Amino acid sequence: MNLSILFSEQYRKIARDGLWDNNVVLTQNLALCPLLAVTGTATNGLGMGLATMAVMVASNAAVSVSRHLIPAEIRIPIFVLLIAALVTLVDIFLNAWMHELHKVLGLFIPLIVTNCVILGRAEAFASKQPVMPSMWDGLMMGVGFTGAMVVLGAMREISSAGTLFANASVLLGEGFRFLETVLIPEYKGFLLMALPPGGFIMLGFMVALKRLLDRRIAARPAPLIQPAAEIADEDAVAAE
Repeated sequence: MNLSILFSEQYRKIARDGLWDNNVVLTQNLALCPLLAVTGTATNGLGMGLATMAVMVASNAAVSVSRHLIPAEIRIPIFVLLIAALVTLVDIFLNAWMHELHKVLGLFIPLIVTNCVILGRAEAFASKQPVMPSMWDGLMMGVGFTGAMVVLGAMREISSAGTLFANASVLLGEGFRFLETVLIPEYKGFLLMALPPGGFIMLGFMVALKRLLDRRIAARPAPLIQPAAEIADEDAVAAE
Protein backbone atom coordinates (compact mmCIF):
# COMPACT_ATOMS: atom_id res chain seq x y z
CA MET A 1 0.00 0.00 0.00
CA ASN A 2 1.24 3.47 -0.91
CA LEU A 3 1.18 5.36 2.40
CA SER A 4 1.17 8.70 0.61
CA ILE A 5 -2.49 8.09 -0.23
CA LEU A 6 -3.29 8.67 3.46
CA PHE A 7 -2.42 12.34 2.94
CA SER A 8 -4.83 12.76 0.04
CA GLU A 9 -7.83 15.03 0.46
CA GLN A 10 -10.28 12.12 0.63
CA TYR A 11 -8.41 10.31 3.39
CA ARG A 12 -7.74 13.51 5.34
CA LYS A 13 -11.46 14.34 5.26
CA ILE A 14 -12.34 10.83 6.48
CA ALA A 15 -9.85 11.21 9.33
CA ARG A 16 -11.13 14.67 10.26
CA ASP A 17 -14.74 13.44 10.29
CA GLY A 18 -13.99 10.43 12.48
CA LEU A 19 -11.72 12.17 14.94
CA TRP A 20 -13.51 15.50 15.32
CA ASP A 21 -16.11 16.88 12.87
CA ASN A 22 -18.39 13.81 12.97
CA ASN A 23 -17.15 12.21 16.18
CA VAL A 24 -19.36 9.32 17.26
CA VAL A 25 -19.79 10.61 20.83
CA LEU A 26 -19.18 14.34 20.83
CA THR A 27 -21.02 15.20 17.61
CA GLN A 28 -23.43 12.37 16.82
CA ASN A 29 -24.17 11.57 20.50
CA LEU A 30 -24.41 7.86 19.69
CA ALA A 31 -23.33 4.71 21.56
CA LEU A 32 -24.03 6.40 24.88
CA CYS A 33 -25.13 3.18 26.60
CA PRO A 34 -21.70 1.49 26.62
CA LEU A 35 -20.03 4.87 26.91
CA LEU A 36 -21.64 5.70 30.23
CA ALA A 37 -21.76 2.14 31.53
CA VAL A 38 -18.13 1.08 31.22
CA THR A 39 -16.19 4.34 31.53
CA GLY A 40 -15.83 4.24 35.29
CA THR A 41 -12.09 4.03 34.61
CA ALA A 42 -9.89 4.92 31.66
CA THR A 43 -8.81 1.27 31.44
CA ASN A 44 -12.36 0.05 30.87
CA GLY A 45 -12.94 2.78 28.31
CA LEU A 46 -9.77 1.82 26.44
CA GLY A 47 -10.67 -1.87 26.38
CA MET A 48 -14.22 -1.28 25.16
CA GLY A 49 -13.07 1.28 22.63
CA LEU A 50 -10.45 -1.03 21.13
CA ALA A 51 -12.96 -3.89 20.87
CA THR A 52 -15.48 -1.63 19.12
CA MET A 53 -12.80 -0.25 16.80
CA ALA A 54 -11.71 -3.75 15.76
CA VAL A 55 -15.31 -4.65 14.90
CA MET A 56 -15.82 -1.39 13.03
CA VAL A 57 -12.73 -1.83 10.85
CA ALA A 58 -13.47 -5.49 10.10
CA SER A 59 -17.17 -4.91 9.41
CA ASN A 60 -16.47 -2.03 7.04
CA ALA A 61 -13.97 -4.19 5.18
CA ALA A 62 -16.37 -7.14 4.98
CA VAL A 63 -19.26 -4.99 3.78
CA SER A 64 -17.13 -3.23 1.19
CA VAL A 65 -15.74 -6.50 -0.22
CA SER A 66 -19.21 -8.04 -0.53
CA ARG A 67 -21.14 -4.92 -1.52
CA HIS A 68 -21.66 -6.07 -5.12
CA LEU A 69 -22.85 -9.52 -4.01
CA ILE A 70 -25.51 -8.43 -1.52
CA PRO A 71 -29.00 -7.72 -2.89
CA ALA A 72 -30.14 -4.24 -1.91
CA GLU A 73 -33.45 -5.56 -0.55
CA ILE A 74 -31.80 -7.65 2.18
CA ARG A 75 -28.61 -5.71 2.79
CA ILE A 76 -29.46 -4.60 6.35
CA PRO A 77 -30.05 -8.13 7.75
CA ILE A 78 -26.85 -9.33 6.07
CA PHE A 79 -24.90 -6.40 7.50
CA VAL A 80 -26.20 -7.27 10.96
CA LEU A 81 -25.18 -10.93 10.50
CA LEU A 82 -21.68 -9.91 9.42
CA ILE A 83 -21.32 -7.60 12.43
CA ALA A 84 -22.69 -10.27 14.78
CA ALA A 85 -20.15 -12.81 13.51
CA LEU A 86 -17.29 -10.36 14.04
CA VAL A 87 -18.50 -9.41 17.52
CA THR A 88 -18.66 -13.11 18.43
CA LEU A 89 -15.02 -13.51 17.39
CA VAL A 90 -14.00 -10.47 19.45
CA ASP A 91 -15.97 -11.78 22.44
CA ILE A 92 -14.23 -15.16 22.22
CA PHE A 93 -10.83 -13.50 21.88
CA LEU A 94 -11.37 -11.29 24.93
CA ASN A 95 -12.66 -14.21 26.98
CA ALA A 96 -9.61 -16.29 26.06
CA TRP A 97 -6.83 -13.70 26.25
CA MET A 98 -8.18 -10.85 28.41
CA HIS A 99 -10.53 -12.69 30.71
CA GLU A 100 -10.50 -10.09 33.50
CA LEU A 101 -11.41 -7.33 31.07
CA HIS A 102 -14.07 -9.58 29.56
CA LYS A 103 -15.64 -10.01 33.01
CA VAL A 104 -15.67 -6.25 33.58
CA LEU A 105 -17.19 -5.37 30.21
CA GLY A 106 -19.60 -8.28 30.45
CA LEU A 107 -22.82 -7.92 28.47
CA PHE A 108 -21.63 -4.82 26.65
CA ILE A 109 -19.34 -6.84 24.34
CA PRO A 110 -22.22 -8.77 22.70
CA LEU A 111 -24.20 -5.53 22.61
CA ILE A 112 -21.66 -4.10 20.16
CA VAL A 113 -23.88 -5.81 17.56
CA THR A 114 -26.62 -3.29 18.31
CA ASN A 115 -24.27 -0.30 18.17
CA CYS A 116 -25.95 1.88 15.58
CA VAL A 117 -22.65 3.51 14.67
CA ILE A 118 -21.23 0.29 13.23
CA LEU A 119 -24.33 -0.48 11.19
CA GLY A 120 -24.64 3.17 10.19
CA ARG A 121 -21.09 3.35 8.80
CA ALA A 122 -21.57 0.04 6.99
CA GLU A 123 -24.71 1.35 5.32
CA ALA A 124 -23.70 4.96 4.72
CA PHE A 125 -20.06 4.48 3.73
CA ALA A 126 -18.69 0.94 3.36
CA SER A 127 -21.51 -0.28 1.12
CA LYS A 128 -20.67 2.46 -1.40
CA GLN A 129 -16.86 2.67 -1.20
CA PRO A 130 -13.80 0.49 -1.99
CA VAL A 131 -12.11 -1.54 0.72
CA MET A 132 -9.25 0.77 1.72
CA PRO A 133 -11.33 3.95 2.25
CA SER A 134 -13.90 1.84 4.11
CA MET A 135 -11.30 0.38 6.46
CA TRP A 136 -9.80 3.84 6.98
CA ASP A 137 -13.26 5.19 7.82
CA GLY A 138 -13.82 2.39 10.34
CA LEU A 139 -10.41 3.00 11.89
CA MET A 140 -10.89 6.76 12.24
CA MET A 141 -14.42 6.43 13.61
CA GLY A 142 -13.12 3.79 16.02
CA VAL A 143 -10.19 5.94 17.13
CA GLY A 144 -12.52 8.89 17.69
CA PHE A 145 -14.88 6.71 19.72
CA THR A 146 -12.02 5.16 21.71
CA GLY A 147 -10.52 8.57 22.40
CA ALA A 148 -13.82 9.88 23.75
CA MET A 149 -14.23 6.81 25.97
CA VAL A 150 -10.70 7.07 27.34
CA VAL A 151 -11.00 10.80 28.05
CA LEU A 152 -14.38 10.36 29.75
CA GLY A 153 -13.10 7.38 31.73
CA ALA A 154 -9.98 9.31 32.76
CA MET A 155 -11.99 12.31 33.95
CA ARG A 156 -14.32 10.11 35.97
CA GLU A 157 -11.51 7.99 37.40
CA ILE A 158 -9.38 10.95 38.44
CA SER A 159 -12.28 12.73 40.10
CA SER A 160 -13.64 9.60 41.79
CA ALA A 161 -10.45 7.80 42.87
CA GLY A 162 -7.45 10.01 42.09
CA THR A 163 -5.91 7.34 39.84
CA LEU A 164 -5.43 6.90 36.10
CA PHE A 165 -5.60 3.57 34.23
CA ALA A 166 -5.98 1.64 37.46
CA ASN A 167 -5.61 -2.16 37.09
CA ALA A 168 -4.46 -1.78 33.49
CA SER A 169 -2.00 -4.66 33.91
CA VAL A 170 -4.74 -6.91 35.28
CA LEU A 171 -7.34 -6.14 32.65
CA LEU A 172 -5.22 -5.56 29.55
CA GLY A 173 -2.02 -7.48 30.33
CA GLU A 174 1.39 -6.83 31.85
CA GLY A 175 2.41 -4.74 28.85
CA PHE A 176 0.04 -2.01 30.04
CA ARG A 177 1.41 -1.73 33.58
CA PHE A 178 3.28 1.48 32.67
CA LEU A 179 -0.09 3.25 32.32
CA GLU A 180 -1.03 2.77 35.98
CA THR A 181 -0.65 6.09 37.80
CA VAL A 182 -1.69 7.47 41.17
CA LEU A 183 -2.29 11.18 40.59
CA ILE A 184 -3.72 12.12 43.99
CA PRO A 185 -2.23 10.05 46.84
CA GLU A 186 -4.55 9.31 49.78
CA TYR A 187 -7.50 10.76 47.87
CA LYS A 188 -10.79 10.04 49.66
CA GLY A 189 -12.76 9.84 46.43
CA PHE A 190 -15.88 11.43 44.99
CA LEU A 191 -18.46 8.66 44.62
CA LEU A 192 -20.80 10.60 42.32
CA MET A 193 -18.26 10.53 39.47
CA ALA A 194 -18.08 6.73 39.63
CA LEU A 195 -21.87 6.44 39.24
CA PRO A 196 -23.92 6.96 36.05
CA PRO A 197 -24.88 10.56 36.98
CA GLY A 198 -21.18 11.40 37.05
CA GLY A 199 -20.84 10.02 33.53
CA PHE A 200 -23.64 12.28 32.30
CA ILE A 201 -22.09 15.31 33.98
CA MET A 202 -18.63 14.73 32.52
CA LEU A 203 -20.05 13.93 29.09
CA GLY A 204 -21.95 17.20 29.18
CA PHE A 205 -18.72 19.09 29.88
CA MET A 206 -16.97 17.32 26.99
CA VAL A 207 -19.75 18.06 24.48
CA ALA A 208 -19.96 21.68 25.61
CA LEU A 209 -16.19 22.11 25.28
CA LYS A 210 -16.20 20.68 21.76
CA ARG A 211 -19.00 22.98 20.65
CA LEU A 212 -17.19 25.96 22.16
CA LEU A 213 -14.03 25.06 20.27
CA ASP A 214 -16.01 24.57 17.05
CA ARG A 215 -17.53 28.02 17.40
CA ARG A 216 -14.15 29.64 17.98
CA ILE A 217 -12.69 27.84 14.98
CA ALA A 218 -15.62 28.90 12.82
CA ALA A 219 -15.28 32.51 14.00
CA ARG A 220 -11.69 32.77 12.85
CA PRO A 221 -11.30 35.01 9.78
CA ALA A 222 -10.57 33.11 6.61
CA PRO A 223 -7.03 33.60 5.28
CA LEU A 224 -6.83 36.17 2.51
CA ILE A 225 -5.81 34.57 -0.78
CA GLN A 226 -4.73 37.01 -3.43
CA PRO A 227 -6.07 36.11 -6.87
CA ALA A 228 -3.46 34.74 -9.27
CA ALA A 229 -4.27 37.45 -11.85
CA GLU A 230 -3.46 40.22 -9.36
CA ILE A 231 -0.17 38.50 -8.45
CA ALA A 232 0.76 38.34 -12.13
CA ASP A 233 -0.07 42.03 -12.59
CA GLU A 234 2.08 42.98 -9.60
CA ASP A 235 4.97 40.91 -10.94
CA ALA A 236 4.67 42.62 -14.33
CA VAL A 237 4.69 46.08 -12.75
CA ALA A 238 7.71 45.19 -10.65
CA ALA A 239 9.53 43.93 -13.72
CA GLU A 240 8.90 47.22 -15.53
